[in-house]
Amino acid sequence: MRAVVQRVTKSKVTVGQEIAGSIKKGLVVLLGIGKEDTANDIEYLTNKIVNLRVFEDENGKMNLSVLDINGELLVVSQFTLFGDCRKGNRPSFISAAELDEANRMYMEFVNHIRQNYPINVEEGVFQASMLLEIHNDGPVTILLDSRKTF
Repeated sequence: MRAVVQRVTKSKVTVGQEIAGSIKKGLVVLLGIGKEDTANDIEYLTNKIVNLRVFEDENGKMNLSVLDINGELLVVSQFTLFGDCRKGNRPSFISAAELDEANRMYMEFVNHIRQNYPINVEEGVFQASMLLEIHNDGPVTILLDSRKTF
C-alpha cells in the first residue's frame, strides 16, 4: 500500500460539478492499493498517517500530528501510485490490485480511520475522474509505503 501525503490548508475533490469531499487544515492522502496488500498494511499505514508529525508546534518545529491539531483527512484512491516506469515510457500497473479488491481495501482503509481515530475523513469517488484542488502547505509532501520499499 502506498500513499502520497500532503499537508494542506484546504483541499477538495470534485466529480463533474459535484464536490465529493472537502477539508480545511489537514492531510490529503493519495492512496494506492497493491495486489499483495492486506489488513496489516491498512493498520500500519493508517497509524503512520494519523500520527505523522508534520505540523508545526509553538516553536515552529514539525512536531504535531493531524490528531494533535484537530485536522482533517481527504483520502483519494490513486492506482497510478503503482505505475512502474522502469521499462519504456508507458507505465505498467501489474502490481496494482484488481478493481474490486482495490475498492474493498480503499473502503476498509477509510473505515479503519473513522472507527479508530477521532478525526473527520472525507473521500474521493473510487474509479471516477476527479479534479483535486490541493493547497499544499509548506509545501510538505511525504511518500509512504507499507512494505517500506522507500
